[in-house]
Amino acid sequence: MNFLSLALLSTGAFVSTNVDDLFLLVGFFSDRGFSRVHIFAGQILGMAAIVAISLAAASAALAISPQRAGLLGVAPIVIGIGKLLRLRKEEEGQPAAAGILQVATVTIVNGGDNIAAYTPIFATQGSREMSATLAIFGVLTLVWCVAALGLVRHTALGKPLRRYGHVLLPFILIGLGGLILYRSGAINLAMGVAPRLF
Repeated sequence: MNFLSLALLSTGAFVSTNVDDLFLLVGFFSDRGFSRVHIFAGQILGMAAIVAISLAAASAALAISPQRAGLLGVAPIVIGIGKLLRLRKEEEGQPAAAGILQVATVTIVNGGDNIAAYTPIFATQGSREMSATLAIFGVLTLVWCVAALGLVRHTALGKPLRRYGHVLLPFILIGLGGLILYRSGAINLAMGVAPRLF
């Protein structure tokens, strides 16, 4: 595969699986409780974890149950509810580790599509192609963060995003978690397990 074809494939895979992540980043950048450095670091950490999982799945040919993986959708719901409960409080910020881990956690949990798309790509690549794909993903992760920050700073869009973004973020996270639970079939799995507990 020549570099142009590889770049188009990698870019297409990244963009198609990270459209929703762009909106999440806009929400994070709009929330003054998160510093920009922590958001960048959390996004990079989250994407690195997604790529690592994809590489592991590709090399070991693992088949992870989508329903069981979908149970991770509870994480953004919990984070969203926590932020919703703190909306009325004036916060000066939060510890760096907490902000970075929250962004990384949401990125990873929202990465089911990424893993499903990246695993077969890595499974069919040689070491040179894989290295090029990883470099492209790394650059695009930074581009995604800069694009989200640009939307927040935009003359027309920036003001309402900065004003209401921190209010919308908890609802975005809760909605994301619910969508992950629903689309993965994790709700059906949980409902099937619940009767056995009683």
